[in-house]
Amino acid sequence: MIKVVAFAGAAVGLLLGATAQAQAPKTVYTWTGYGTNVPGSSKCPTYKMTIDVTVEGEQVKGLFQQEGRPQRHFETTLGKNGAIKTAATVGGGGIMDVIGQIKEGDSKIKLDGYCKFEGALTKKQ
Repeated sequence: MIKVVAFAGAAVGLLLGATAQAQAPKTVYTWTGYGTNVPGSSKCPTYKMTIDVTVEGEQVKGLFQQEGRPQRHFETTLGKNGAIKTAATVGGGGIMDVIGQIKEGDSKIKLDGYCKFEGALTKKQ
């Protein structure tokens, strides 16, 4: 009986260890900058935005926050060649299109809606 319990415990330990090793590492990217105007807007160059993008395997989760406003989020999966394309809900029921790519040396992000916020993503340390 003791041998069976010990074997089962060892098997569970191996499975948990294999699962931990199989998980892709998290990579976090960031961008902070000011917006540009879109038709109908005039204050975007005064709006400061911070965007953080976390990539784990094919999963992409983003947090973005305009200075003085609530934090918002988006989630998607990486597309062909590391493409990101989804939409995020902002205040007042508005939508921001989220477009970008995660590619070694050429990662970028763009939020396009009431203003346009875009730039190169840099890896966080």
